[in-house]
Amino acid sequence: MSVITSLTVSLIKFVEVLIIKLGFAGVFFLMLLEGMLLPIPSEVVMTFSGYLAFYGLMDPFGPYPSVIILLLAGSVGDLVGAWIAYAIGKYGGDPFIIHYGKYFFLKSDTIERTKAWFSKYGDLSVFTTRFLPVFRTFISIPAGIATMDFKKFSVYTLTGDFIYNAVLIYLGILFGSHWELLLKYFDEYSYVGIAAFVVVIIYLVVRVMNSRKKRNIPLNK
Repeated sequence: MSVITSLTVSLIKFVEVLIIKLGFAGVFFLMLLEGMLLPIPSEVVMTFSGYLAFYGLMDPFGPYPSVIILLLAGSVGDLVGAWIAYAIGKYGGDPFIIHYGKYFFLKSDTIERTKAWFSKYGDLSVFTTRFLPVFRTFISIPAGIATMDFKKFSVYTLTGDFIYNAVLIYLGILFGSHWELLLKYFDEYSYVGIAAFVVVIIYLVVRVMNSRKKRNIPLNK
């Protein structure tokens, strides 16, 4: 059994039952939880509900209105969850690092470095990470710590969510009742996303270390 299916198999039935019983409200609630960093797989939520909505198994509105409502419910739900995660980073980030950062080898200047990094790359990182499973929700915390402009954060988050969720819904429609076959592909996609994330982190660490070395090299007189 693949990593994603082994991790989500216990959640799939819960997601299915909740969506069938609550419809769009269930999708909104599940995506809100995902935006809050809880382990709710949006890939399961949106593909399954996309299949239900388009084929008339969720509501009586017809396929296309249902898909539009679904896209709005999922994207706005994820945005609201991202707002909560942003608030946690903004209002809990500084005290957390100041009081508990030493146990995680973090220093108080981590906050300032995070803010500086976000002032340069924040907009791009908030948008692009919305397409990476697992990491798409975690970006909200450092965005809050860096006090990224809230309007920009919301726009980039919602835009990324719309695109990502639209793709998931389309895949759910395309695969129909066989939507669960997509899980193995999401598994491979997650590995690619994780690998890309690790490469970026290594690059940033090396860059910071080289920068510190250059600052510590004494000038020859």
